[in-house]
Amino acid sequence: MDTVARIKEQLEQNPVLLYMKGTPQFPMCGFSARAVACMKAEGQPFAYVNILQDPEIRAQLPKYANWPTFPQLWIKQELIGGCDIIEEIHENGELAQLLQDIEWPSAQE
Repeated sequence: MDTVARIKEQLEQNPVLLYMKGTPQFPMCGFSARAVACMKAEGQPFAYVNILQDPEIRAQLPKYANWPTFPQLWIKQELIGGCDIIEEIHENGELAQLLQDIEWPSAQE
């Protein structure tokens, strides 16, 4: 499977997906740490991809998304933005609204 197809599959399978450096438990950059803090504060589940362990996605996602930096938050296959945007919409309540009524696919599908 080519890298763009893998990205599309990840976005289809995860209604809330954070492409980041590191993991939510161990972010490997300050921007990823700030994004994770906002997501955790919302109290809703989210998936993540550690781009440091996947150089192909790290190289291809900025082209696919037309967004050059990480982290990148995607909700319902739509790019929301990076760290500054995540913080802004978290603070003004928009992030909570976006995360409302998210339906995660059943593990049995």
